[in-house]
Amino acid sequence: MVWDEWEKLKGETAERRAGAGGGMQLNQLVGRPLGADGGGAQGRLAVDRKALAAIAHDAYVLFDRLGREGRTPIAASAKAAGDLKGQGFALGGGMHRVQERWEQQVRSLVDACAHISHHMKFTAKVHRDDEHSVKRAVSSIKQLETSFDERSERGGVRGSVEGTVSASAQGPELRAERGERGR
Repeated sequence: MVWDEWEKLKGETAERRAGAGGGMQLNQLVGRPLGADGGGAQGRLAVDRKALAAIAHDAYVLFDRLGREGRTPIAASAKAAGDLKGQGFALGGGMHRVQERWEQQVRSLVDACAHISHHMKFTAKVHRDDEHSVKRAVSSIKQLETSFDERSERGGVRGSVEGTVSASAQGPELRAERGERGR
């Protein structure tokens, strides 16, 4: 990004914040509710398993290559640093420090790539399991609704207390009104 373009974007952002009362803006663009940009509705999480798998694969490939090829210069650099030190050159100590720093950085990158690869695989699995769990729950609810609908169509369940009260619980006034004796 060119410096002028960066400055322009910063200026536009400052103007937008000043126009919006200068407050913090969360979860949406000013004047555009969530989902207005063609994205998902608020609260909807969509996971693209193919994208997660592609990221995991690329991270693994990078992990593998860095593990093999990133360490190649280490032995040669260590040998050169040792030779320079042995010959009394101050450059040997500096080269040794660079070689150690290179090794640390390669190790950090290899660890990060492994972490990314494993995390993408884990994320895909968790979302897949969550999706199956939600489908099972919705399916169970659907079965209950179907069962309740069938019972309603048949006129209720035998022995249902819905909308009725036993004669003993109705009280003497209601029983007398109907011409019944106390039980």
